[in-house]
Amino acid sequence: MKKIVKTLVQIFLLLLIGALVFFVVHSIMKPVKFTREKSFRYELTVQRLKDIRSAEVAYRSVNKKYSGSFDTLINFISTGELAIVKMIPDPNDTTFRRSIIDTIGFISVIDTLYKNRTDFDPANIRYVPNTNRSEQFVLEAGFVEKSKIMIPVFKASALNTQILKGMDEQTIYNEDAKLKVNDMFPGLFVGSMEEASTDGNWE
Repeated sequence: MKKIVKTLVQIFLLLLIGALVFFVVHSIMKPVKFTREKSFRYELTVQRLKDIRSAEVAYRSVNKKYSGSFDTLINFISTGELAIVKMIPDPNDTTFRRSIIDTIGFISVIDTLYKNRTDFDPANIRYVPNTNRSEQFVLEAGFVEKSKIMIPVFKASALNTQILKGMDEQTIYNEDAKLKVNDMFPGLFVGSMEEASTDGNWE
């Protein structure tokens, strides 16, 4: 009887040790896995924001302003064209100091900006990656006045609650709280509605 009790106690202790080891390893690996997944999703989101920026800069070069509509931007990527120009000397300038910009042709926007991206789909540009198209970026555009000159601006952004959707909500909340305390945006964005900038907050 004593032998049976001793064996049962040993089994119980082994199970207890195993459970403790599991919880210790889990508690260590949980933040590691979160950080790894966050880095992966941030990388995808940054690339999408870079794609939006490229489209906006090209759109401005044609229209003299940015677009605040994804429908307009997607249509521009899909069907728009950019001029191919070259500089030639001004034939009326005997000093050879002036040049004329001569348009020699046109090339599609998608072939210019995304020619090496075989998997690029303009329709996806509005969606936050890895969310099954359930989350969209916020896209804004307008003008700011600087030295009495109206300058076009744009901003595209996504919150961490969108980028990290489906991950541990408490960890996301804790990270966002730290960012807000330091007056930092709880997510990723490119551009600005307050100044003429096309920088991303990851740069």
